[in-house]
Amino acid sequence: MRLRKKPWIEKALPEVIEAGVLYREQIEQFKGRWQERFPGRELCLEIGCGKGGFITGMAQLHPEKAFIGIESQSDIAYYPAKKALEAGLGNIIIICGNAANLEDWFAPGEIGTLYLNFSDPWPKSKQAKRRLTHRNFLGLYRKLLGTGGHLFFKTDNRKLFDFSINEFREFGLEIRGLSYDLHHSGFPNEVQTEYEQKFSSRGTPINYCEAVFTEGCGKIPTRSPKNVRPDGPADADRE
Repeated sequence: MRLRKKPWIEKALPEVIEAGVLYREQIEQFKGRWQERFPGRELCLEIGCGKGGFITGMAQLHPEKAFIGIESQSDIAYYPAKKALEAGLGNIIIICGNAANLEDWFAPGEIGTLYLNFSDPWPKSKQAKRRLTHRNFLGLYRKLLGTGGHLFFKTDNRKLFDFSINEFREFGLEIRGLSYDLHHSGFPNEVQTEYEQKFSSRGTPINYCEAVFTEGCGKIPTRSPKNVRPDGPADADRE
């Protein structure tokens, strides 16, 4: 389910755009130059940041890092940008755009850490290539993160999780952490998304994986996901 269009948001967008917190045009100009925007900081990326509970929380906890959130819908992207602006966070920006354009926005090896939180499961078999953990997207992430880049994945959807773990292993990622019930594991979970809080409070276990791109991963065939639209969260609560 998608948010209903809110006309007032379009009028409010210039505030966060002019403040340099929300970008939705000419993002290509920053490719290979993000260190000019965030000198000396590791670049952390969240695809499908929703209303921004996770990314703004992480930016507050880790001022030594820079966080970029991607959200395809401007009616949603406004919220994390507004949160960051109000909190005075200088280490975060939001990109309003399609994540299929990642290669146009970031140079190889420019990203250090990638977060995929509660991505759309695209449950039908014919939709598998749309899943952000499909091997085609892993090939794209491999270019942008390089050897040693970290991927963190959380979801309440067990079928998507099992699919994703299989893709990770087939692709050759090194799995360093895996849990089918994150909140009752010993793995760190510094910030919960609002969606995570809602479903865990109902007793739904949260699946978690930390994986690393190794030197030899990515030997299976992949194709560019350029023509596949990888929407972010399936509803407005997914952050």
